[in-house]
Amino acid sequence: MRKWVPEFISLPALAPALLPALIAGIFAGSFTGQAGAGEINLKVTLPQINSAEYHRPYVAIWIEKPDQSVEKNLAVWYSQKKTDKGEQSDKWLKDLRQWWRKSGRDQAMPLDGVTGATRPVGEQKLSFVEGKSPLGNLPAGQYNVVVESAREKGGRELVRVPFTWPAQKAVTAKSSGQEELGDVVVELKP
Repeated sequence: MRKWVPEFISLPALAPALLPALIAGIFAGSFTGQAGAGEINLKVTLPQINSAEYHRPYVAIWIEKPDQSVEKNLAVWYSQKKTDKGEQSDKWLKDLRQWWRKSGRDQAMPLDGVTGATRPVGEQKLSFVEGKSPLGNLPAGQYNVVVESAREKGGRELVRVPFTWPAQKAVTAKSSGQEELGDVVVELKP
């Protein structure tokens, strides 16, 4: 009985034929979906509030359709540790009333790639690329970026910034809150 021995083809003999195809395949795979990927960049300003007892706000950021239903949850910032009394901090997410009623109560927290810790005072920057979570593949149409903020022993506020997707050219839209939120800037890139 003869032992099976695989036959190898000499790599140097195939290299001139395979190398260009291999390089083209690597680069095509690297840039597939990148060339036409739109981008949404957000700048959310959390203002300095002079208060005897200041707590960082819980913030929800989402994209809503014209009928005000939630299309995509982009970010939810809240305290993810237990309180001094041993309570789960996510129980206070319902203070983000609009987001909670439209989407939050149906979610199992934490949301992968969406939830994070509360943020300090100042400008917070977020970037979302089409085809990648949490933005995914947003259908063409009219939308609002909605930012809602609620603070313990403080107020709550909601800011909407309308936009059209996909962007045909670079566009910037801005809206401002009165007390709990500062400027909310939406930058769209085609």
